[in-house]
Amino acid sequence: MRDHGGDIDRARARFGAGDWIDLSTGINRTPWPAGPLSGHALHALPTAADLTRLRQAAAGWFGCNPALVLPVAGASAAIQLLPHVLPRGRAAVLSPTYNEHAASLRAAGWRVDEPRTIDALHGAGLAVIVNPNNPDGRNWTPDKIRALASRVGHLIVDESFADPRPDLSVAEVLPENATVLRSFGKFWGLAGLRLGFVIAQPPVARQLAERAGPWPLSGPAIQIGTAALADTAWTRATITWLAEAALHLDQTLGKAGARLVGGTHLFRLYDLPGAAQMQERLASNHIWSRTFPYNPRWLRLGLPARDEFARLHAALGQRTMLT
Repeated sequence: MRDHGGDIDRARARFGAGDWIDLSTGINRTPWPAGPLSGHALHALPTAADLTRLRQAAAGWFGCNPALVLPVAGASAAIQLLPHVLPRGRAAVLSPTYNEHAASLRAAGWRVDEPRTIDALHGAGLAVIVNPNNPDGRNWTPDKIRALASRVGHLIVDESFADPRPDLSVAEVLPENATVLRSFGKFWGLAGLRLGFVIAQPPVARQLAERAGPWPLSGPAIQIGTAALADTAWTRATITWLAEAALHLDQTLGKAGARLVGGTHLFRLYDLPGAAQMQERLASNHIWSRTFPYNPRWLRLGLPARDEFARLHAALGQRTMLT
């Protein structure tokens, strides 16, 4: 098994059951308020019209042509499928990053390098870049990403954490040789729906759709995703809240001796000598965080919901400041 956040079962097995706050992922802890599901969503097979409405809602948020949008069962589904529809060769994955990219490519028979600088991706048959990056939050402007596309055979841009930063996306003006991945579950806080999107030129999208099968999404995912993507008032308010929560989390961990080294508006990455000990301290208060086997000083935390900050402050022996 590869190392991931969201392994709350491991936390429960070691520290006991109870009311856990899972901050080991970058999933918004204040989700979009999904309402009741229709009978159609629950009882009928999804129709072409259902998927068209979902594509249009997604394209409205991404700022792209709906014809380029392919809904999938989470961005992770596309990560597993893309290595099988692109011509095999040498791939370069900008690292350190989400480990499923390199792993899925290797499993599909690709030769994979994992360079540490964007310029080292030049010349690759396939280049993969996560923007903003997970776990360190590095990010690149659309102009930089499009310039990279001109130097590689094909470019995959994983924008799973880009929703709070739409200015970073290349979806609006997509290079001919680029494919963009977008997550739904992280920003909207509904990861259990397993919904994501691929923004790609028609030849790539057609091959992905064939491999995904005739009904790649559930009716509930389509109904909820369509409504949530069109809720611009919630989106604007959430972007503002996440920016505020990120600053407050930085202040909180700073008082506990951690130094901010990166992150996005969905998670923060800190450096501290006793990262493993801090994880245990938080876990003893049923707050789960993320550590990294390749860097024992790193600790990553998702953003708590407003009413969860008090538990975090108490676990760190701090007075609650957020109201």
